Amino acid sequence: MKLSQFKFNLPEELIAQFPAPQRDESRLMVVNRASGEIEHRVFKNIIDYFEEGDIMVFNDTRVFPARLYGYKEKTGARIEVFLLRELNAENKLWDVLVEPARKIRIGNKLYFGDGESMVAEVIDNTTSRGRTLRFLYDGSHEEFKNELFSLGQPPLPQYIEREPQELDVERYQTIYAANEGAVVAPAAGLHFSRELMKRLEIKGINQAFMTVHSGLGNFREIDVEDLTKHRMDSEQLEITQALVDMVNGVKDRHHRVCAIGTSVLRGIASAVSMGGHMKTYTGWTNKFIFPPYDFTVTDALLSNFHLPYSTMLMMVTAFGGYDLVMEAYREAVKEKYRFGAYGDAMLIL
Repeated sequence: MKLSQFKFNLPEELIAQFPAPQRDESRLMVVNRASGEIEHRVFKNIIDYFEEGDIMVFNDTRVFPARLYGYKEKTGARIEVFLLRELNAENKLWDVLVEPARKIRIGNKLYFGDGESMVAEVIDNTTSRGRTLRFLYDGSHEEFKNELFSLGQPPLPQYIEREPQELDVERYQTIYAANEGAVVAPAAGLHFSRELMKRLEIKGINQAFMTVHSGLGNFREIDVEDLTKHRMDSEQLEITQALVDMVNGVKDRHHRVCAIGTSVLRGIASAVSMGGHMKTYTGWTNKFIFPPYDFTVTDALLSNFHLPYSTMLMMVTAFGGYDLVMEAYREAVKEKYRFGAYGDAMLIL
């Protein structure tokens, strides 16, 4: 497959800038791989497509407020800092992106908030935009994290062209988020309300969780036409024995496994074992999935509508079939579905 095959015409006004008023009332396109049929529903109707004994696997990562604004010592220049991940808790070292990068050098100090409580020193250049910061803070690690995150904002994707608002603190987070570590929300999971989760439980549809700390690599521009030459950024993945037992039991009873989002699809594919089963996994994965790909565990996929050229779109076409998914995307544009993290959803059966 070539990068150029993942281009499609997406009018800018279809990129959702705000979430739907209610989580479970976004639109839902249902695509049937066997028949090629496309249906248009409301998201809470997803329950109609699953039976007792099926399982939905969710990503329970928690997005942290990764976007900070500070200023540089002496010049007072405004600097945007995007926290990527904590490198060392004891020394308060963080891997970050900074903008404008050209103004930041090793040894510079950056001030946040009132300028006294949170100060960081640049100690390394990791990439052209990336830096390692050491935060100079005397309190405990817990106090430091609380204060740092109180200064941060939700890390909305760049295609959401507005400043974060109060509503984003809640809505750019799934209701079941538990394990902190992501800077990208698992968007397919944003549609699930507490009421819908309860209805799924009552119907006997199993719910299981893995942790995939989604990073900015999801949005990194692919700069090669030949997709076999693209290297995905690694993401932290944890698949427990409890999840493995549940999924393998469902497979053995010939019920269906539905991945809620491409992060879960990728996580399951990283932990495949013999006979269509899963195994435990703790570590990092940089698996890059694009067509053709043989999925042995996952039977259904829920995903949002992704932007052209994105790795998430490539994963969805690998699962649903390139021609059918691209046809569904053309239909979505025609029917004015909303795209992106705050957009509508597609269920592929």
